[in-house]
Amino acid sequence: MRLADQVSGALLLVFGIGFAVGARRYPYWTPHGPGSGFLPLWLGLTMAVLAAALLVGATRRAGPGGAWLPGGRAFTRLIVVVVATALFIWLMPWLGMAPGTFLFLVALLRFLEGHGWGTTLGVAVATTTVNWLVFMYWLSVPFPIGVLGF
Repeated sequence: MRLADQVSGALLLVFGIGFAVGARRYPYWTPHGPGSGFLPLWLGLTMAVLAAALLVGATRRAGPGGAWLPGGRAFTRLIVVVVATALFIWLMPWLGMAPGTFLFLVALLRFLEGHGWGTTLGVAVATTTVNWLVFMYWLSVPFPIGVLGF
């Protein structure tokens, strides 16, 4: 795991710095508040700092560390999450963002994590609603609209 963390940290550090530098092409501040380069710049800098911390921590650690990938049931769970995420992205144009997010969370919380229906539906509805309110209503970022019209 140590080598994997070092490689991941180095790659993410380069990516974060590149993201922050690329964000400088856009205005940081406008007369009305933060510009289109504000958030990407801070995300890139934050990613670079966290990646540097990962790289330094992995380099200072003694020994080779644990296995890079989990084994057994944990590996199966990892594959399920990756496949569910790929399906979510692939079906988003047809389902739409809100129903897709809801179904994705229900699948993970109920069928992978084994939470009860009350918790599952509560978290899925709350997350989907907050996601929609923040992006569609507050920030006016258009989400993919599915066949159901939302």
